[in-house]
Order: sequence, then structure tokens, then C-alpha cells
Amino acid sequence: MAAAAELQGKYQKLAQEYSKLRAQNQVLKKGVVDEQANSASLKEQLKMKDQSLRKLQQEMDSLTFRNQQLAKRVELLQDELALSEARGKKNKKSGESSSHLSQEQKSVFNEDLQKKIEENERLHILFFEADEQHKRLEAELRSRLEVLETDAAQHQAVVDGLTQKYMDTIEKLQNDKAKLEIKSQTLEREAKDCRLRTEECQQQLKNLQAALGSRLEESLCIINEKVPFNDTRSNQYNALNVPLHNRRYQLKLRDLAGQALAFVQDLVTALLNFHTYTEQKVQIFPVDSATDTISPLNQKFSQHLHENASYVRPLEEGMLHLFASITEDTVTVLETAVKLKAFTEHLSSYLCFLRKILPYQLKSLEEECESSLCTAALRARNMELHRDMKKLTAVFEKLHTYISLLALPSTKPEGLLRTNYSFVFTNIAASLHGFHDILKDISKHYSQKATLEQEVPTATQKLITTNDCILSSVVALTNGVGKPCSDSVPYKEALANRRVLLSSTESREGLAQQVQQSLEKIAKLEQEKEHWMLEAQLAKIKLEKENQKLKYSLSGHLAETIQERSVLPNVTEQKKEETTEKSQREPVKSTSLIGMLTMSTDNEKAPDNESREDLIKSHYMARIAELTSHLQLADSKSVHFHAECRALAKRLALAEKSKESLMEELKLGSQNISRLQDELMTTKRSYEDQLSMMSDHLCSMNETLTKQREEIDTLKMSSKGNSKKNKSR
Repeated sequence: MAAAAELQGKYQKLAQEYSKLRAQNQVLKKGVVDEQANSASLKEQLKMKDQSLRKLQQEMDSLTFRNQQLAKRVELLQDELALSEARGKKNKKSGESSSHLSQEQKSVFNEDLQKKIEENERLHILFFEADEQHKRLEAELRSRLEVLETDAAQHQAVVDGLTQKYMDTIEKLQNDKAKLEIKSQTLEREAKDCRLRTEECQQQLKNLQAALGSRLEESLCIINEKVPFNDTRSNQYNALNVPLHNRRYQLKLRDLAGQALAFVQDLVTALLNFHTYTEQKVQIFPVDSATDTISPLNQKFSQHLHENASYVRPLEEGMLHLFASITEDTVTVLETAVKLKAFTEHLSSYLCFLRKILPYQLKSLEEECESSLCTAALRARNMELHRDMKKLTAVFEKLHTYISLLALPSTKPEGLLRTNYSFVFTNIAASLHGFHDILKDISKHYSQKATLEQEVPTATQKLITTNDCILSSVVALTNGVGKPCSDSVPYKEALANRRVLLSSTESREGLAQQVQQSLEKIAKLEQEKEHWMLEAQLAKIKLEKENQKLKYSLSGHLAETIQERSVLPNVTEQKKEETTEKSQREPVKSTSLIGMLTMSTDNEKAPDNESREDLIKSHYMARIAELTSHLQLADSKSVHFHAECRALAKRLALAEKSKESLMEELKLGSQNISRLQDELMTTKRSYEDQLSMMSDHLCSMNETLTKQREEIDTLKMSSKGNSKKNKSR
């Protein structure tokens, strides 16, 4: 059982860890899905940025090409201007018409140059803005890349921790599996041993049953032969049987009834005091009736409490009548205890009284809690008493129920079976124990309540005295109910006592059976003794006849001695002693079926008849004593063997029960092991699948990140090349 409990605890722990891991797995799945969504959005943004960057690159290329064309155009114009200036210097002396033409050309060139300069400036501004936007985009992508790297590192750490935890759990489960396998092997070995023992016990039981069956047949034959009439088979004759009168049993019942009467008298006195002082308490707290008017609820409650004596005192009277009905001359059983019905009726009326005052008592406590004088601690004590009063009424209801069941056989014998008597008495004892526990709680809570009420500013001496009286009545109730409550015995000690009791009961029963059988054997021996005495008398008569026959054949001296012995018994006794002395001096032994006969050597032809009779009698008495001792020894051995057989049968039954329980535990253990193995395999597979999925996802994320890094590096390189070209331009 301990192994099964340990296995169940481990299974519960594994189930809790599995539920935690499932919750963590759900969180990780959610995080992975979120990261996938983020990576997809980042990919889309990256594509859009890439497209915009390509457009800007194309524009930049077109602008650089246009800029190069304009630069070449400017160079050409500058060359043309230099040539024109050189020509102008050479041809200053030409006419004013040529100077006028050069002025117009300069103005055209200047305007065209101004436009090119403005366009170049605008292109520089666009390039600077594109460069700034590219830097911002690069910074954002770098920050996102760092966040993704940290998230990936955290996820990797979580995955590593979970894998390590799963490996530890798997290793622990494997160790537990090995331990359970070892335990199962030990249990199997024990089961094999138990099986062998049970087979041996079954064989012994079969032998014992065969022996007892043969003895039973012999006993039945003896009963059928010796018992001429038996009328217990007829129910009509059994109905006429008169119950046996046992004076010791009646005295014991009267003693028990006296204890119950003393208990009820103490209970009645304490209940009268409790209800009376409770009535006084209602009159003075929380409002004193001498100075102010109490509430209608408390007035009604006080009126009901005033009637308590008419309900409580009949309990004592009913128990007195019941005690008076149990005398030494009567036969008291539940079927004849008619006065118990009257006591249950009085208890029922008192229970109705408790049910009637319970709502008023509860409402009175609630009203006291609503008073301005009631503190929080006092309110808590009142609510505890509120619960205790409900429990007290419930306990009285239980007692009334079971005592009413005990009174049923006196009115309706079929209402309560004899097999249920012990159950009813056990529940009465349990109810009395509960009654005692509730009274202890009431005493504790009421003492705390009285202490708190003394601290109230308006507390009077009358209130304090009344509280002390109520508390003393509750203590008296507790002490009175605590008298039948004995200390409980620990479970192991109770089992040991039960084994001792069973063994003592078996030995007592064996001794009783042995005494009964000894009495029967003594009666048989008495019968056999009478039989052998008759046989001895017959042998004596035969011996006398033989002596008379021998008398005529013997000599005259022997005849005279025989006549003298027949006439004078005293002389016969003397001669008998002489012959015995002679036989002791010179014995001649002859062995026969009836023993050793000793004859005198002086009178070999004329044996003494009386000495032979004494020898035969002593032989038979010795033989009877020997047979009696052997018979008693055999009976004692059979009784002892029978007691041992009963003990072995009981041990065999206990071994069968323990075997069945062990087999059930073994089955449960094997089922739990297989279930744990299946769960371990499923969890292992699921964890491996999840780890593979997470590793694949992390690999894909790393690939995307590397691609993004490469694209960013290419963008950086292209932007750096463009910036260098622009700077060179």
C-alpha cells in the first residue's frame, strides 16, 4: 500500500510538471507565432524599403548621369567662353557690333549656368535627404536586428532549459521505473511465497476437514444413538421456550442502568441550571429589564426558557422508571424493556423544546451582535456560539433517533433486527462523543465571551455573576457528559489487543470445549466403571462357583479352611494377609489376558480365591486408570489440535485476504507503470517534435536574419559608394 501511495504521489507530481510544461509550451508556441508574424512583417517592410531604395538608386544614377552631362556642358561652355574672351582681346579693335554680340552670348551662358547650378543644388539636397533616410532605415533595422537577436537568444536559452529539464525528468522517470520494477519483482517473489504457503495451508485444511468430518460423523452417530428426543427442529416448540434467567446478567444490567441514571440526573441538573441562567442573562444583557424594556424577541425567548423544567425533569423520571423495572427476578432484554419507550417520548418532548427555542436563541445572539456595546471580538464569539447551538440541537436529534431505535423491539420486534443492536449502540457512543466535543467548544467560547463582556463599560455585577453561573453549568454539562467518554486506543495497539483477544478467546473456547469433553468422558468412564464393576461381580460369582467345584476335589484341610473362612470373616482376613505375604515372599507369575496372577508355592494346587479376586480387581482398576489417562491425553491433544486448526484456518483466511490485496496492489502498480511509460513516451515524442519544430523555426529565422544582414551590408556598401562618388563629384 505504501508503494502504491508513493507511486500515486509521483504520478501526481509528474502530472503537475506535465501541465506546467504544457502551459510553457503554449506560451512558447505563442511567442514563436508572434515572432513569425514579426519576421513576415519585417520581410515585407524590407522588400518595400528595397524597392524604394532601388528607385532612389535609379534616380541617383539618372541624376549622376545628368550631372555628368551638365558638367561636360559647363566645361564646354567655359572653354568656349575662354576662347571667346581670347578672341575678344585680339579683336578689341573690331567694331562695336561684335562687342554687342559677345554681351548677348555671355548673358545667355550666365542664365544657362545659373539654371544648372540651381538644378545641381536641388539634386544635392535630394541626395542628402535620401542619404539621411537611408541612415535612419539602417538604424531602425539594426535596432530590430538586435531585438530579434536577443529574443532568439532568450528563446534558445528557454529551449535549452526545457530540454535539460525534460532530460532530467526522463532520467528520473527511468530511475523510478527501475525502482518499481525491483519492487514488482520483490512483490512477485512474496506472492509466490504466499501462494506456496496458501497451498500448504489448503492441504492442511483439507486434512483437518477430513479429520473433523470423520469426528463429526462419529459424534452424530453417538448423538443419534444416545439422544432419544430433540424438539428444537420444530418452530412451534421453540416458540414455547422460556428465556433463561441469569442473576449475574441481571445484576450487571442493573449496574449499567444505575450508571445511566446517574448520568441522566447530572445531565438534567446541568440543563436546568443552563436554561435558567440563560433566561436571567436574556433579562439583563444587552438591555437590563430593570431599567429599560427588552426587545419582544428576548421577551418571547425568556418565556420559552421559563418552561424548561416541564421538559427536562421528565427525563430523570423516565430513567428512574426504567431503572426500577430492572430487578434480579426479572428477565431484561430489549423486547421486555417497556419503560424505555416512555424515556424516548420524554426525550422527544425535550428535543421539540430545543427546536422551539433554537430560532429565538440564534436571533437573540444576532440582535446582541447588532448592539452598540458589542465589539468585533465579542461579535466573533457570538457567531461561534451561534454555530455551536445548531450543532447541539443536531446531536440531541441523533441521540433521540438511536434511542428510539432501541425502544422499537419492545413495541415492534420486527422493527429492529438483533444483528443491528451493536450498530445502534456504537452510534449512540459516537453521538455521546460528539456531544462532549460540542460542549467543550461551547464552554471555551462562552468563557471567552464572558471575559469580553466584563470589559464592557456598562457591565454590572449581576451580569458577571450570571455569566459565571452559566459557565459553571456548561462546565458541569461537559464533565457529566465526559464521564462515559474513554480515551481512544491507537490503531496499532488496538490491532495487537485484538490479536491477543482472539488468541485468548480461542484458548478460552478451547478450554471450555476441553472441559465439556472432559465432563462427557468422565460420564462415559463412569458408565464403563459400572460396566466393569458388573463384569467384576460376574467374575467373582464365577470364581465362587469354581471354588465350590474345587472344594470337593481338594483335601479336607482345604475344605475346613474354606468353611472357616465362610463362617468367620475375620479369620479369613487374617489368612488372606498371610497368603498375600507368602505370595510376596515366593511369587510364581503366570501371564494371561487379565494380568499377572500370583499363586503361593506352598499351595500350588489350592489357589486362594479371594487373593485372585483382589488381583483381578486391582488389575482392572489399574487398566481403567491407564485407559482413562490415555483417553484424557488424547482428548487434550485433540482439543489443542482443534484450536491450532482454527487458528491456522483464521491465519489462512487472513493470508488469503492479504494475498488478494497484494495482488490488487501489484496489478495497480503494473497498470500505473505501463500508463507512466506510455505517457513518458508520448510526452517525449511531443517534446522532441516541439524541439525539432522550434529548431527548424530558429534555423529559418537565422537564415532570414543572415539574409537581412547581407542585404543591409550591400545597401551600406552601395550607399558608401554613392556617397564617395558624390563627394568626388
